[in-house]
Amino acid sequence: MNLKKLKAAESLFLKQYPGGFQHPEMLAMGKKHKMDKLIELAENDFSEEKFHDQDAIVQTMIKMITRSSMVSLFEKPKFRDFANNLNHQYRTILAQGMREQLHGNQEQGFNMVLDVLLTGKMAKWSLISIIPVYHKPNKEVFVKPTTAKGVIQHFELDTLQYKPQPSWEFYKEYRTIITEMKSQVDSSLSPNNAAFTGFLMISMGIL
Repeated sequence: MNLKKLKAAESLFLKQYPGGFQHPEMLAMGKKHKMDKLIELAENDFSEEKFHDQDAIVQTMIKMITRSSMVSLFEKPKFRDFANNLNHQYRTILAQGMREQLHGNQEQGFNMVLDVLLTGKMAKWSLISIIPVYHKPNKEVFVKPTTAKGVIQHFELDTLQYKPQPSWEFYKEYRTIITEMKSQVDSSLSPNNAAFTGFLMISMGIL
């Protein structure tokens, strides 16, 4: 990680937006993303006791992905149709995988969800990482391909090699590095991990 570039990005961002994500422009942007509402929804509707009803879990996944501003408009209807047309076996695996991803063995859960998504050519980083980042917004990370590739290149994250197909190994390492980067800058830049990667994206001039 190039710490000098990270500190330069911090300085520039705080100069442009004093107070970080408490700056009025950043607060307005946050409202557009409806983070607070979706975090509350994820905490309630993906609580461990809700996983007794696997069909309801799949419908909640559809609802969360449909409402998320971080998932592309192109991917939302494709995921809805894919999930609604899954047979009982795959719906069960998808729901059980989500339970493990959020409440149990994360690696196992990630791979179970990935296996189901692969059956419909739906194995997208946005789809596999969006719900965890709403459920645990200060621990998990949303992997947006353009942002991840830009962060790797700009901040010289030499241990990471981005690939379009999701993998637990990449996700785990990316999350570790994002956590380390957060610790190096002012806390106003990371009210949650989605905001922090948003700061990185803005600082690279992607937005």
